[in-house]
Amino acid sequence: MKKIATTLLIATLVLVGCKKKEENETFASKTEKAHEKEQFANKQAISYDIVLDFGGKERLNATITTLTNSAEAIITLKDGSKIITNKDKVYYSPTFENEESIRFDAYTWNYFFLFPYKLNDPGTIWNAYDNKEKDSENYLTEKLSFKSGTGDAPDDWYVVYADKKTNLIEKAAYIVSLMSGKEEAEKNPHAIQYLDYKKVDGIPVATKWVFWGWKEGQGLTDELGHATLSNIKFITVDDTTFKIGENFKTK
Repeated sequence: MKKIATTLLIATLVLVGCKKKEENETFASKTEKAHEKEQFANKQAISYDIVLDFGGKERLNATITTLTNSAEAIITLKDGSKIITNKDKVYYSPTFENEESIRFDAYTWNYFFLFPYKLNDPGTIWNAYDNKEKDSENYLTEKLSFKSGTGDAPDDWYVVYADKKTNLIEKAAYIVSLMSGKEEAEKNPHAIQYLDYKKVDGIPVATKWVFWGWKEGQGLTDELGHATLSNIKFITVDDTTFKIGENFKTK
């Protein structure tokens, strides 16, 4: 009888401990766990093809290879032009006609891809968000902002929605302040929706993105564009993967 009582006590303590651990988990840590952040970080690099369009016009058709820690990445367009990032440095082929968007393209699309694995990056600030949308009961929702000096656009913010059942990110509203500034960007927030998750080496990756307009309290409004991701695979890189051409420009 004493042995049974001891076993029950141990089982109760384990359950209580697990419950407390779950209660202590933050929104970001639960979401990263659902996206297998630890496994992802243990991989060296990942490569994927992306075709992106806005308003029915192709915006990007490229293969992106990135270190999982995002320190280096290369975007190879279908015409062979390349954009290479090395931390805060951007290098690119001299064949680009629109150089104004180089830095935006260099970081934005790959950041959206890596977003579920960067929720606890240095400089991130998480706050409660009062979701008043009709389907709010389906999501865990918090707001992400950044400390001053974080990245190219520390004034950006995200409202992140994780599916309450799976903790996978389903959508994230955001502003892009890099080109227009925060005040102007907040007049026209957008959202990215992550769909069609598939597992790559056991790690869930969204293979379809849909871009929307977004309004606080209302959520998604008009569809703006979408992206299809394919040929997603973890790889190893070498000294030639992110090699900068002798004639490359920098921005």
